[in-house]
Amino acid sequence: MAELLVIRHGQASFGQDNYDVLSDLGHRQSESVGALLRELDWQPDRLVTGTLKRQKDTLSSMGFDTAPEEHAGFNEYNFDDLLNARFKGNVPDMVIGDRRTHFRALRETVFEWQDAAFDGASETYAEFAARVEAARAFATDTEAKRVLVVSSGGVIGQLTATALGADKRHMMELNLQVKNTAMTRFMFKGARCSLHEFNATPHFMSPGGAALLSYS
Repeated sequence: MAELLVIRHGQASFGQDNYDVLSDLGHRQSESVGALLRELDWQPDRLVTGTLKRQKDTLSSMGFDTAPEEHAGFNEYNFDDLLNARFKGNVPDMVIGDRRTHFRALRETVFEWQDAAFDGASETYAEFAARVEAARAFATDTEAKRVLVVSSGGVIGQLTATALGADKRHMMELNLQVKNTAMTRFMFKGARCSLHEFNATPHFMSPGGAALLSYS
């Protein structure tokens, strides 16, 4: 069996004009998980990211200089686009400016998206699920024994729910749990892919490391 290690990107710039940029904390989180992998002598044979800057910069800050392969299926769903579709362009100010309201709206909006309760989004949930599965197939169609992927929380939630055979709602419950630079590990052989470890952050399990913990 081979390993597929999927790491969520480091903390991005929540509330800023360009979310797709790592914060200073995001860079430190990435350095920490990269140092842990080297300490464990876990050397990837293949590197893959989505096309998002925060994903590629996470890999770089982890200390991997080799240019990764890219697959857009590992990109996050576009939450701003979903909000605009759900609220028909009139997104309430609290959804944008208040963190608690934002994440409650995220959960509710994704559930409605899964049920096709609104239209106008650039991607349906079915299309999102299909591209994530295509990305997984791309990453595991290899002779490599250790594949490292940097992706995003929604994608990791979808990959995990699929591996568990869980219903679509479970994808979002998992999504909201995924910590920045958490490691989710799958074992694969051919078309078989099973969950081995979810949302692990041993690099935060010290007094100093605990200060690096974030979810967004």
